[in-house]
Amino acid sequence: MSQIRQYSRARIAITVAFIVNGSMAGSFYSRIADIKKNLDISNSALGIALLIVALGVLMGLAFSGKQSAKYGSAPITHYATYALGTSLLGLGLANNYATLCLSFLIIGACLSTQDVAMNSHAIVLEHESGKRYMSTFHAMFSLGALGGGVVGGWFSQNNISIMKHVAFITMCVYLANYAVRNWFLPAELDKHAVEGKKKIKKPKIFFIVGLLGVCGTVGEGSAGDWGAILSRDTFDASPFVSTLPFICFSATMVIGRLFGDRLASKYGPMKLIVGGGLIAGIGLGSGLLIGGIGGVIFGWLTMGIGLATVIPMLFSQAGELAKNKFAGQFAASEGVAMVSGIAYFGFLVGPPALGFLGDAIGLRWAMLVPAGLALIMALGSKPILGSK
Repeated sequence: MSQIRQYSRARIAITVAFIVNGSMAGSFYSRIADIKKNLDISNSALGIALLIVALGVLMGLAFSGKQSAKYGSAPITHYATYALGTSLLGLGLANNYATLCLSFLIIGACLSTQDVAMNSHAIVLEHESGKRYMSTFHAMFSLGALGGGVVGGWFSQNNISIMKHVAFITMCVYLANYAVRNWFLPAELDKHAVEGKKKIKKPKIFFIVGLLGVCGTVGEGSAGDWGAILSRDTFDASPFVSTLPFICFSATMVIGRLFGDRLASKYGPMKLIVGGGLIAGIGLGSGLLIGGIGGVIFGWLTMGIGLATVIPMLFSQAGELAKNKFAGQFAASEGVAMVSGIAYFGFLVGPPALGFLGDAIGLRWAMLVPAGLALIMALGSKPILGSK
């Protein structure tokens, strides 16, 4: 098989993995309002459950980074995709708060396990082919999230049970993952001995890059977790209309990420991060102040435009750092896992904290927090990364 064909097939396989990850997230977010209503839980209780999702995410991050380094990112991506598809069934089986929290934990762990592995394999493809793909792959994630949100909104609007919804999505995941099972790059390309190697102090740059990611992930997490709740509970939107803020957010994320690789090559990542932070912060803040379902949709739409390219570029930079500055000390998968672990802290503390804050001052005003963090990212990124 020629290298060009091998890279093309690997690109398709990785694209499928990103679409699956996004569609699972979109499906999950689209039924949050229904889950809250069915179990009759408060914003604070939902916030705790979302905290458990984030704890599962952190569990998966450490596991996936080590296993991808030990066995290669290709097999971990493949098997983690099956696990992720299976995990969504827990939403349909959850009939009380305890089982809901357990299903959230499992979903979070499976999401991050597959996330780190597929990003690591994307970095392998970039390094082997000498081309940039990361922003485009993340566009496929957002496309999957958009599709998952639209499908979930349709299921919700037509009062179709969560179990039937997730069973349909799981079947689609199984079929797609099986179709590309032999199309990944060889696992040997990024195997990296992790046992018995000399430990070194973790480089500060990975933490700094991760902290910038936190400012973005708080916004990304809250877009899915609280957009529908804000629309339905505060502005009396219908079940389908309440999914529109997340759908608009996902759509603009897709568009921004499809052009992200070209924009980064032309203008540099710093301008994208600074400009994106300003667009997200000012846009979301303005939408919340305007109010109404129109204001919420506008806020979520501009947040999607602003945050579109931040995370893919941070992940790509982590891979470059691991390869070029810390070769033999960190595998690319470990670098991605480190940055992800810090960045996903935004998913860990953001949505649950907004739930508690929403109960105290109203969810509409609590959502000004991610707007402020986006502005902090814009103002703080140049001093941190300007010379990098």
